[in-house]
Amino acid sequence: MLPPMGFAVFTGALLAIAGWEWANLSGFEGGLQRWVFALVLVALMVVFQTLPVVPLLTALAVFWLLIAGLVAAYPAGTGLWESRPVRLILGVLALVGAWLALNHLRAGELVLGHTRNNLLLILYTFLVVWGADIGAYFAGRAFGHRKLAPAVSPGKTWAGVWGGLAVVAVLALAVAWWLELASIAVIQFALASVLTALASVLGDLFESMLKRHRGIKDSSQLLPGHGGILDRIDSLVVAIPVLASCFTLLGWLTPVQ
Repeated sequence: MLPPMGFAVFTGALLAIAGWEWANLSGFEGGLQRWVFALVLVALMVVFQTLPVVPLLTALAVFWLLIAGLVAAYPAGTGLWESRPVRLILGVLALVGAWLALNHLRAGELVLGHTRNNLLLILYTFLVVWGADIGAYFAGRAFGHRKLAPAVSPGKTWAGVWGGLAVVAVLALAVAWWLELASIAVIQFALASVLTALASVLGDLFESMLKRHRGIKDSSQLLPGHGGILDRIDSLVVAIPVLASCFTLLGWLTPVQ
């Protein structure tokens, strides 16, 4: 409900709190150290928002591909990222990147079917992540036997992944029909949505890997009964840049000049 500037400030504050939690994941337990990192994140948001968004999204795509390799290799490869400064840098890239992509979704010029409403695009991103979670939950409980990444998150199964992707594919086709997209655009829209769902799984696994390495269950106790902010947005931190990249590359979302 906020205008773009208010939206940027609100989301920046939320991700700064997530940065406070990320510092703990990185091995910094002192309160002052954690708040300094949160303030550094805010400063970097201000700096990077002046840069062209398309190259930044491209760099983020490469970054998350590398992270996928680290998650797949775990526990091997921990020597590449287990030092506290490296984990802080990973947090900068993940959280500042998510903020830049989210505000690109909010302020960019959207042309998608009959809608020009950026708020619907943001809502759709949330629906993709929620749909992937819901499908994974029920499919995993019903058919889940083969573990997806037992060293990182023993509860996740391949059946859950496929169930989540199936739900997202149905959601994408329904929204594409509502938007009255042309046939080729329907396929592109569905593929971008499925890729975003896969990215949400990576976000969840990435945070689980960091928490397992750190030896903690939750990123913090800010939300009693639910853990921390990061525990609620870990999937979105990756899904948002991926969807923003796909829609920008497809020409449906262009940066404001």
